[in-house]
Amino acid sequence: MKRLKDFASGIYIGLIGLFLYAPILVLIILSFNNSRSRVKWRGFTFDWYVKLFANKQIKEALITTVILALASAAIAVLIGVPGALGIHAMSKRRYKVMMAFTNIPMLNADIVTGIALMLWFVHFIPLGFGSVLLAHITFNIPYVILSVMPRIQQMNISVYEATRDLGAGPVYGFFKVLLPEMMPGIISGFFMAFTMSMDDFVITYFTKGAGVNTLSTMIYGQIRKGIKPEMYALSTLIFLAVSAILLISNGISAARKAPKQNDEERI
Repeated sequence: MKRLKDFASGIYIGLIGLFLYAPILVLIILSFNNSRSRVKWRGFTFDWYVKLFANKQIKEALITTVILALASAAIAVLIGVPGALGIHAMSKRRYKVMMAFTNIPMLNADIVTGIALMLWFVHFIPLGFGSVLLAHITFNIPYVILSVMPRIQQMNISVYEATRDLGAGPVYGFFKVLLPEMMPGIISGFFMAFTMSMDDFVITYFTKGAGVNTLSTMIYGQIRKGIKPEMYALSTLIFLAVSAILLISNGISAARKAPKQNDEERI
């Protein structure tokens, strides 16, 4: 009976994996197809990768997307970490109210957020890269707060108070005690914000000005004419880069946990 359950669970997990990754596998295969057709295979080629690096429009959109994602994620971390500490220090009632407000941008529809930000920006600043950056920072901050907050709740605040009693200043105590404890949550929040910024289309579409293009808005503009095979190659490279980052980060976290486990076993 146990073997049957294990076999059934294996099939179930396999079907889920197939459903999730089959489209990506098709995309990778098409990036090496020596044809613009999506239904005919005409041989293996690297031409689309060569043309990708020669396409000025795609390179500009990629650079804009990466700069936007890195800048918005970094600024969201700088705002979200002190915000999480401040919310954690509030009274129970105010804590619940602020966490409710923090969850609103995540639960709200992107089209509502995009239109609202567009109407706000057109009255104060011209639409362009700056408006898109502010929009991305706005929806990234809640992800940072919600990633850091569990780490803050798990911390032993008595250690920080002890450092203050021993003569350490608040800045020294923050960087030597609080920051190392929060670092896993900060890294998770940064990567979450970076991914959401890279992936966003709706809010970017409504808040960008003329001449500003990200990968998502450029692909949307190509739908009527047909998506170029160069985009298959670019998507493949992004998928491989993200997979490599995940493997490296998981390997580093596993390496950090191993010495702690060995020390506990020795004790």
